[in-house]
Amino acid sequence: MDADDAAADDAGPFPPPRRIPVIFGPTAVGKSALALALAAALDGEIVSLDSRQMVRGMDVGTAKPSAAELAQVPHHLVDIAGPERSPSMSEVQALAYGAIDAILGRGRLPVLAGGTGQYLRAILEGWTIPAVPPDPALRAALEAEAAAEGAAALHDRLALQDPAAAASIDPRNLRRLIRALEVIQHSGRPFSDQSGRKGAPHPWLIVALGRPRDVLYARIDRRIDAMLEAGLEDELRGLLAAGHGWELPAMRSVGYQEWAAYLRGEIDRAEVLRLIRHNTRRMVRSQDNWLRNLDLPVLALDLGDGEVGEAEVERVLAALDDDEAVGSTKVREI
Repeated sequence: MDADDAAADDAGPFPPPRRIPVIFGPTAVGKSALALALAAALDGEIVSLDSRQMVRGMDVGTAKPSAAELAQVPHHLVDIAGPERSPSMSEVQALAYGAIDAILGRGRLPVLAGGTGQYLRAILEGWTIPAVPPDPALRAALEAEAAAEGAAALHDRLALQDPAAAASIDPRNLRRLIRALEVIQHSGRPFSDQSGRKGAPHPWLIVALGRPRDVLYARIDRRIDAMLEAGLEDELRGLLAAGHGWELPAMRSVGYQEWAAYLRGEIDRAEVLRLIRHNTRRMVRSQDNWLRNLDLPVLALDLGDGEVGEAEVERVLAALDDDEAVGSTKVREI
């Protein structure tokens, strides 16, 4: 049965809260545990916005929900694409909006849980996203040009083709520069004419999870050890044997890319482990910046060194209907 149809017959009327919870935080902080607990408490369904968990066959290295968790609560946007194809932002946005509307239509509560900040912002802020699919060959050529001449060369080119877009994009943001040039080349229209923000389509509550950095790093290390014991290397070798090469974006994600040098005989397994830990911690530091400057109410939960429990669930439940935060246009803690 598709997740959109799961338990539709026995779903009772649900008095929706004023806001939809959006669970956000760094890797290994406890997002999945809180999302599961909230969904269980509120007859909800989880909409996963972790781009890596959208990829079929990449289960161990992405900490994808277990079979038991998937059976416990309906999940959406998990396993929606193979490793050979990364879902575009516009596709993810459309699927997320469709899942949210369907869940609400069943009288249930959507619980958004995500680790990919760009997807999350596009959904929360209602970004207008150009309907231009990725062009891997063009992207590779522009990346090579940037490597040879610097990202500033691409920014200069963009300034000639679309001054408004160039003014809004940081010259160091290579990914954004390449996307703008890609859209212009394939659509024949300025990138700035095809992008923007419509505003939040639903009333959201950002539930921002945090832990002391040393506690978080220890949790990351335990998760990585568990992944290795669960067969991360075997999973990777299976992906390669199936023809999924290192050039694919999914294969360049943290937890997978570090094995390339090992398989070439250049490093040992201990160095693979060190690199995965180092790159995961670096990713955590970058995740801290994704939700800055969002004009949405935020409930900040410091989980300390404990696990998600009833107290955290109750705090979120209370905040969902907090009258003071309704209509807030300033990021703040509740």
